[in-house]
Amino acid sequence: MNHLDHFRERLDSGRVCLGPSITLSDPVVTEALAPSVDFFWIDLEHNPLSLESVSAHLIAARAGGAPALVRVPTSDVGWIKRVLDTGAEGIIVPQARSAAEVRQAISACRYPPQGTRGFGPRRGGNYGREPLQQYLAEASRRVFLAIQIETAEALDQLDAILELPGFDSIVIGPNDLSGALGVMGQIDHPRVVEAVASIAARSRAAGRYVGIGMAPDVNHAVRAIRQGVQWVQFGGDCGFLIDAAERHYAGVRQRLDASGD
Repeated sequence: MNHLDHFRERLDSGRVCLGPSITLSDPVVTEALAPSVDFFWIDLEHNPLSLESVSAHLIAARAGGAPALVRVPTSDVGWIKRVLDTGAEGIIVPQARSAAEVRQAISACRYPPQGTRGFGPRRGGNYGREPLQQYLAEASRRVFLAIQIETAEALDQLDAILELPGFDSIVIGPNDLSGALGVMGQIDHPRVVEAVASIAARSRAAGRYVGIGMAPDVNHAVRAIRQGVQWVQFGGDCGFLIDAAERHYAGVRQRLDASGD
């Protein structure tokens, strides 16, 4: 069983999967975190990572036993193609705005006749060692495709998006969703909470997995999970680094202040 199959098995069993976003270029970050996470969310949308850095993170994730999902900057076929051929086990498409756009993203992830993905894998086919027909027969199953719902247009077309075959999961972007609902940054606003619950319920009813991306907020995560979310991008590498440093340094200073030293 590969790492992606194990991820799907965990989701099917009812286990909540937690993982960080990866924004720093050094693959040692992924190697160090791998034993502690259920998956990685490698973020190309909001960070200056190169494809060379992504490739190194993918290798580190595979060595560490965790599936790696890559959020591409846009639904553009050029990005999807290059990230898949770099060896990503999953693609997260941000800022989806219509069922037509989602249909194109699905097509870009599937070889003919199911889609229009151009042929040129390297790591995905073990650098040519895997028999071609075996690789092609399993290629679609080896890609976990998640569509991010965070725009007003996608929210309006959610039912049409859910009717499309060929993708695995909906993933909610609560901050951008709050902006789309007119309450930017207020992820606890009733309008946003209700929207998250509705997206999760409708997506689960349609047989899709449901994920969410967020800062490391335990209350927010627990609420989303209780609303039906199954996998959570919970914080990220840079934030964890800063949080740990500030907490530990503050602890030392508080002890010194309390003792009068």
